[in-house]
Amino acid sequence: MRAGWTAAGVRALRTLVPAGMAAVLALAGVPARAWEVVRSQRALADVPTRLVPASEAPATVLRPPQPAGGLAARTQESTLQRSAGPQTVLREAEVPRERLAQTRALWAELKARPTPEQAISIDLPADVLFDFDKADLRPDAAPSLDKAAELIKSYAAAPLTVRGHTDGKGTDAYNDSLSLRRAETVSAALRQRTGRPARVEGLGKREPVAPNTTPDGRDDPQGRQLNRRVQILIGVPGTQPKEGR
Repeated sequence: MRAGWTAAGVRALRTLVPAGMAAVLALAGVPARAWEVVRSQRALADVPTRLVPASEAPATVLRPPQPAGGLAARTQESTLQRSAGPQTVLREAEVPRERLAQTRALWAELKARPTPEQAISIDLPADVLFDFDKADLRPDAAPSLDKAAELIKSYAAAPLTVRGHTDGKGTDAYNDSLSLRRAETVSAALRQRTGRPARVEGLGKREPVAPNTTPDGRDDPQGRQLNRRVQILIGVPGTQPKEGR
C-alpha cells in the first residue's frame, strides 16, 4: 500500500467506488490489489440531488461588457417636455413670451383654428355684433372685439383680413353688400383698438360653414345663424391670405 492511504481508507473505498472508477483510483495512487468492486443495491433515483455552492468558490457578479477603448454608453434622461396647448399650427413661436399665457387663453375663448395657408382664423357671430339686417355694431359687441384685438396684438407682424359672411337668404347682390359693410365696420373697430389696418372682403353667402336648409329642404335656423359671421384672419408675416371665392 502506498504512503498516504490507510487500511481503513481502502476498506471504505471498497463500498463506494464503482467498477468504472478503476482508472481514477489508479491515478489517485490507490493500488489495484487494495480495492474491489462492491455493487450497491440502492437505485440512484432514490438518492436526492442537492446543489450547494462550494465554501471557497468566488462570488459571481454579472456586468455588461465594456466596449473597446473604454467608452461606455450612458443613458441620459431627456428634459424636453410637451408644453400645454397647440404650438406649430397656431404659430406660438411668434408670440412674445410675456403674452403667451394670455394668448393661449384667447385661442380657446375665440375658438381659433388654422387655415390651410397657416393663417389663424376666428369667427365672431354676426348676431352678437349686429342687429338684424344692420351693419352698425351693437353696444354689447365690445367684449368680443376686445378679445379679438388682444389676440391680434400677440402677432405684431401679421397681416390682417376681415371677411363678412351671410346666411343663404336674400340675393347675392344684397348679401355681398351687407357682408362687406359689416367687414368694414369690424375692421375699423379693430384698427381703433390695435392701430393696424386690415383688408376687407364681403363674401355674402358663398362660403357657408353649415347648411342653410335641412336635408328635406326646410329652413335650418341654426345653420343660418352659424353662417352669419365676421371672420378675422391673422395671416403669416410676409404673405396675404387667399382671397375669398
